[in-house]
Amino acid sequence: MVTVLDSTPRTQHRHPEKRERPESPILRKPEWLRVRAPGSRGYLETRAIVKDHKLTTVCEEAACPNIGECWSVRHATMMVMGDTCTRACAFCNVATGLPQPLDPTEPARVADAVRQMGLKHVVITSVDRDDLADGGAAHFAEVVRAIRRTSPGTTVEILTPDFLRKPAHAVDGLIDSRPDVFNHNLETVPRLYLKIRPGARYYHSLRLLERVKERDPDAFTKSGLMVGLGETKEEVMQVMDDMRSAGVDFITIGQYLQPTRKHAPVDRFVTPEEFKALETIAWAKGFLMVSASPLTRSSHHAGEDFERLRSARRAA
Repeated sequence: MVTVLDSTPRTQHRHPEKRERPESPILRKPEWLRVRAPGSRGYLETRAIVKDHKLTTVCEEAACPNIGECWSVRHATMMVMGDTCTRACAFCNVATGLPQPLDPTEPARVADAVRQMGLKHVVITSVDRDDLADGGAAHFAEVVRAIRRTSPGTTVEILTPDFLRKPAHAVDGLIDSRPDVFNHNLETVPRLYLKIRPGARYYHSLRLLERVKERDPDAFTKSGLMVGLGETKEEVMQVMDDMRSAGVDFITIGQYLQPTRKHAPVDRFVTPEEFKALETIAWAKGFLMVSASPLTRSSHHAGEDFERLRSARRAA
């Protein structure tokens, strides 16, 4: 079982904007959400490569419950552009504050780590960088190109911020770097955005996914939702329809887990049976690939899911 550390000084250090928020109790996890503590040989080897290359991973920063499983098979999701986000989402455990300048050596270091791990599929994500004129899109694109140069056989999936209020040409440059999968998570239903994702705009995020398809019709697009935040089934189904209207190929749905007492509380734990029902609905709505379970995360089993996604398009 993964233990979430809830130290008030650490919480305030990582999330100064949440210092004055009231605390919410962290609910005891049901059996279906309990996982083994990490510690396998593969996990330790992956951790060593990450540390040697001075990389940041969303696996660690977001306290992902799947880190033990993923790192044991050398699947780590690299987080570029630093470990400090300019946003203050109520669900996220990534530190908030003023980030450091971009490191020009980062693309090469990420690419070398991908090569050293021998990854067939890699997921690259980032913090939001509202402080940068292009939101960091050009840097993100250079990471993709660096991986292509050193590991041409590796498929690349990117999980991007929304680039809100940034020039369209900046995002176009990232699309033109031709990642195999362009992922941007809607995260929650529109009604909960001001509470859960106050720095973002639902229809802007939806439009970003639509823009990817317009510029590169062959690209695979992907987006994810958290449940257990107070949304209704009907609202989730509407988001599915919105995603399909934007041409999204792959949807992920997972249980929201509260990182600390200062974060948004869990409204309820959605049962595996309910996730199965949501999966059935998503398939019926025409997604090429669906992953819906309590422990589903954007990059969990991403390589295997990408192969299924590619096969589904060929079949279609």
